[in-house]
Amino acid sequence: MKRYPAKISLLFLTLAFFISCDAVKRVKNDELLLTENTIFLNGEKIKESRIYNQVYQEPNAKLLGSPIKLHFYNLAKKNPDSVFQNWLQKKPNRIKRLENIYSQKQVNNIEESYVGLNNWIKKTGEAPVIIEEELTKKSKNRLQAWYFNNGWFDAEIDYEIKPQENKRGEIDYFVTSYEPYIVDSINQRIGSVVIDSIYNAYSASSLITSGVQYKTLDFNAERDRLSRLFRNNGVYYFDQEYISFEADTVGTKHKVNATVIINNRQVTQGDTTARVPFKIHTISKVNVFTDYTFNNRYKPVTDSANYKGYNIYSFDELEYKPRAITDAIFIKPGEIFKDTDRTRTYNRMSSLRVFKYPNIEYSLDPTDTTNTDLIANIFLSPQPKYSLGFDFDISQSNIQDFGVGFGGSLLIRNVFKGAENFEISARGSVGSSSDAARGSSQDQFFNISEIGADIKLIFPRIFMPFNTEKFIPKYMSPFTTLSLGISTQNNIGLDKRNLNGILNYKWNPSKILSHKLDLLNIQYVRNLNTDNYFNVYQNSYNNLNEIVQSGDVVTNPSYINENGRLIIPTGAENFISDVIQNDPNTSGVSTDQRQLVNNISERKNRLTENNLIFGSNFTYVSNNKENLYDDDFSRFRFKIETAGNFLAAFSSLTGAKKDDQGRYDVLGVNYSQYVKTEIDYIKHWDWGNKNIFAIRAFSGIAIPYGNANSIPFIRSFFAGGPNDNRAWQAYDLGPGSTGGKNEFNEANLKLAFNAEYRYNLFGALNSAFFIDVGNIWNVLDIVEDPAATFTSLSDLKDIAIGSGAGLRYDFNFFVLRFDVGLKTYDPSRALGARWFKDYNLSHAVYNVGINYPF
Repeated sequence: MKRYPAKISLLFLTLAFFISCDAVKRVKNDELLLTENTIFLNGEKIKESRIYNQVYQEPNAKLLGSPIKLHFYNLAKKNPDSVFQNWLQKKPNRIKRLENIYSQKQVNNIEESYVGLNNWIKKTGEAPVIIEEELTKKSKNRLQAWYFNNGWFDAEIDYEIKPQENKRGEIDYFVTSYEPYIVDSINQRIGSVVIDSIYNAYSASSLITSGVQYKTLDFNAERDRLSRLFRNNGVYYFDQEYISFEADTVGTKHKVNATVIINNRQVTQGDTTARVPFKIHTISKVNVFTDYTFNNRYKPVTDSANYKGYNIYSFDELEYKPRAITDAIFIKPGEIFKDTDRTRTYNRMSSLRVFKYPNIEYSLDPTDTTNTDLIANIFLSPQPKYSLGFDFDISQSNIQDFGVGFGGSLLIRNVFKGAENFEISARGSVGSSSDAARGSSQDQFFNISEIGADIKLIFPRIFMPFNTEKFIPKYMSPFTTLSLGISTQNNIGLDKRNLNGILNYKWNPSKILSHKLDLLNIQYVRNLNTDNYFNVYQNSYNNLNEIVQSGDVVTNPSYINENGRLIIPTGAENFISDVIQNDPNTSGVSTDQRQLVNNISERKNRLTENNLIFGSNFTYVSNNKENLYDDDFSRFRFKIETAGNFLAAFSSLTGAKKDDQGRYDVLGVNYSQYVKTEIDYIKHWDWGNKNIFAIRAFSGIAIPYGNANSIPFIRSFFAGGPNDNRAWQAYDLGPGSTGGKNEFNEANLKLAFNAEYRYNLFGALNSAFFIDVGNIWNVLDIVEDPAATFTSLSDLKDIAIGSGAGLRYDFNFFVLRFDVGLKTYDPSRALGARWFKDYNLSHAVYNVGINYPF
């Protein structure tokens, strides 16, 4: 046994040696593989990635200290076509034997496949980074430029290439920065009176500030700011090329005296070029062509309208109400030219889904002798009146082993001639579940199903009885949506019917902010097969049978079947009723057993009761992600929801009577009353070279009150699953330290924290390490189990921790994800025995998902 560590060490040393040799397989004897760049600033080693990014050559990417991509690249043959031919010719009869088995064409295809495989390996891997003197000099110059652009005008840069053993080398860069230059005075030299007036009016917003260290980026940002400023204040012909800067540092003792230079407009007439002052331009006319196409360009206009100064034209009969068109146009007759008005018009017209991307052109008004009036021509090309859509998907979850979904939709545009859209959609799915309850069609492969339909009407404005323009102006792209839906589920046993109606408003105050208000969100959920409860929730059923069979308990024999177990549903329900009501038919039940029966009864009542949710909610989202490929962003979401307040007030005012539990009902259903909040924060850091660090923090709580003492199942929280704590299956974690004793565990308080380091392996294959932390608890509701409830901060000891790794393949339009989660800290275990007790592959949870979890 004592020899094993030595053997293991020898094995690792041997493996490390071969990997080390393989890394320089493609490196020539007179070349050096770059292993490290080091930058010293004034004698001190620095680690700032933004400075290292200035270096042209970077070492091959490493994973756990090994250049995996380089090793993969080295698997490819240098001349695969020659290698294949040498192999083919090596034995005299090999060609003839292959041609007897395959055709000559197939043998050629084998060669092409071999060559193609080698090319793919090279493309997917990473070629060795060889130290090149010329690129090192360019890196030196680039570092010089970086320090210069950040105020160190006198910085000196040098480098040293340091050969190492086994055809490897390092490069050290030495930076002596000296004293930085500070911006001192800021002067202007502006040729146009109009430009000078606008500049001075907004000088307080200047991005060049006295007393700060010089940065070229500040001057570039100021150029962008001024260009936007002038073009949004009527200066139609202004362009960035008219702005320049002078920086005087002669004899200033490390001070920069800056001058902002804005030249007059350059105008060419014939062979003569002259500078003329800029002017403010005003929109004199706005012409809108509502059905412009390439074929219509020479046709005469046959229909027109004038609305609030806008000229609206159509080559055929006008199909739109004038207001619907002008509400989406921010360019207004009589106002000065603004670039933002054009951009907002583009965005708003596109968001209507009625027109294709519009074309907006400006021209000088020929009737204006001052050449300051502009005519805006807006060309709109309608989308087809009707659009059909179909979708199909295959899915898998912890409940559904295999599922097939399908659906279709019909979109009718401009349904009331006010740019409204009406959509009818239907969906359905069938699936196979090994969890299907007893009594269901288990002998059938597809034993669960759902079918539903929705109708939706979308208005391009806030649909209110009063004007909302003052606090939700049209540049925020407001929409109102009315929707109705119905669905029927034949799921794993209880089956449900769901009716919902929503009145929704949404608007975007800025590029990064979005608001959504469900003024009315009404949902009715009816359980269709409640008698099947104990077939579905087998854990609860087994607990009841353990009590019945404990030896001390005596109950009515009519409750028991021939196998000595409670009859479903009557036997189990009667036994629960006897225990709760202390009926003499059942005796010998201990205090702990009675509490367990009470817990089972409470959960059964809560999960089988019909739900009526009459609520409202508001969602605030701040997301600075610029596009799909932006890997450095943050997202914050806050949601608050209330339900039941309107119905409670109505019931009280009308003198409605309460039932024997002290609750109001509507149409025989006790409506829900609660307040619920959710806070979700996501942050991604791009560390370069496809290395991304991402975190997420989530907290949510739903508190019942008034007409309710619990939260409906569909509004509660659960933990676990591929997008949450991946060391547990969905619904398997919590509440608290209970250990997920029920089939579907949920609660009304949730905390979740996730961290993930993502990196590229090669090509489109990525990987990640992750840590997931969180749990759910019951708080301020009907649940009394101390292991499941959150009563103080000491209950945070029951937070679960999972960790693991995963693979992700990027198909560009979606990411296929496979994660392996391991239970690192399991709160279901006794204190002192929670860390790393099931930290092995036999207890791992394997998750398959689409796209990243956050």
